[in-house]
Amino acid sequence: MSEGTLYDKVWDGHKVRELPNGQDQLFVGLHLIHEVTSPQAFGMIREKRMEVAYPELTHATVDHIIPTKDQSRPFKDDQAERMMAELESNTLEANIKFAGPDSGDQGIVHVVGPERGLTQPGMTIVCGDSHTSTHGAFGSLAFGIGTTQIRDVLATQTMALGRQKVRKIEVKGELGEYVTAKDIILTIIRHLGTDGGVGHVYEYGGPAVSKLSMEGRMSICNMSIEGGARAGYINPDETTYEWLKNTDTFEKDPDKFEELLPYWESIKSEEDAKYDDVFEIDCNKIEPMVTWGTTPGQGIGISEKIPDPKSLEESKRESATRAQNHMRVTPGDKMEGYKIDVAFIGSCTNSRLSDLREACKIVEGKTVASNVRALVVPGSQRVKLAAEEEGLDKIFVESGFDWRLAGCSMCLAMNEDQLIEDEACASSSNRNFIGRQGSKDGRTILMSPAMVAAAAIKGEVTDVRRI
Repeated sequence: MSEGTLYDKVWDGHKVRELPNGQDQLFVGLHLIHEVTSPQAFGMIREKRMEVAYPELTHATVDHIIPTKDQSRPFKDDQAERMMAELESNTLEANIKFAGPDSGDQGIVHVVGPERGLTQPGMTIVCGDSHTSTHGAFGSLAFGIGTTQIRDVLATQTMALGRQKVRKIEVKGELGEYVTAKDIILTIIRHLGTDGGVGHVYEYGGPAVSKLSMEGRMSICNMSIEGGARAGYINPDETTYEWLKNTDTFEKDPDKFEELLPYWESIKSEEDAKYDDVFEIDCNKIEPMVTWGTTPGQGIGISEKIPDPKSLEESKRESATRAQNHMRVTPGDKMEGYKIDVAFIGSCTNSRLSDLREACKIVEGKTVASNVRALVVPGSQRVKLAAEEEGLDKIFVESGFDWRLAGCSMCLAMNEDQLIEDEACASSSNRNFIGRQGSKDGRTILMSPAMVAAAAIKGEVTDVRRI
């Protein structure tokens, strides 16, 4: 087993005891909740006449079901309104801070936590959402959990987890023009597979990762779960600390930053740390990535040809054939030139300010193709405001994009933002399985925000480097 890694240090520091079933009981430093997975958990502790143990360590927002076009109450969707009302009631009763639509802090839970400084190195962080791994970018152990575990955390601020192996992923080389963190993680999943991380957490490191912004690091850790890993993290460094200094938490209390810094430094993986596995990847060989199938692992570089299922491992051939039939692609062809109907920039993977800036560089002075429905959904109200202060919204709107309010939107289509029938969508989100964006016949092609912008302009999957 691993020794001396950040994972080992943070795990051991939060371990309460070993349970009879072999799992460990861990104390949870930060619990994030939203409207979809928390109502039943609140109901469970209410039935047992229990109270939320540490309400100050739980923070709530609304993101999955909230409309991005019109958020006036009551919501037009009755179920969405009920879920919203339930979250408002539960947080008020439990004295939990709630970043609602009127707060100025509402947004996707994995955008809101980092931008406010709630997410910090050396923490254990949980949320009823699989992409909680995002927070690992700050050097925390962040896990997505289910409703019964949400109940446990609300009632005791602890949960039971089994210890994982640690795989170090060393990312070497230099990123080429318009090659992004999204392309790095899609490449990793392509090579290791969507189940390659089962039983593991991923520690990302190497020169290329060190040079990434915090937004890029969050994009990589966000999609750890798509590779089957229980979590993903990056050791904290000066980039991490500069981000934290500029958050509410530490701008208001700079002494707290200095107080915590020695702990953050202490939890870094040791130079001689022992890993269960090491995987290396060369960034010099990565180009803008796109998916051709119905999993994030079915991806290729924009200049590459779609593989023949017969050329793949036997265990992957049948799923590849089904995916190609659904996506209407032919082995030997390229994804470049694949016609799209929708372009979506958003999600907890790629909806931060830097993502919007990169996309704006591509669309400025150009016009979205007449056959494309294009929308930009900022990850939070703060991101939206900052983008508007820079005039990014005007650039998007003038080019033909729909500028929306903050939320998860078309990433998982739990509101009105959905694909219609067999529409094909160039998407900056994290999942492309059948039905993910609201239609069982819809087709999703994952790519970076800049690549989505290029596809929107051309009306087809395009190499952004040609724009």
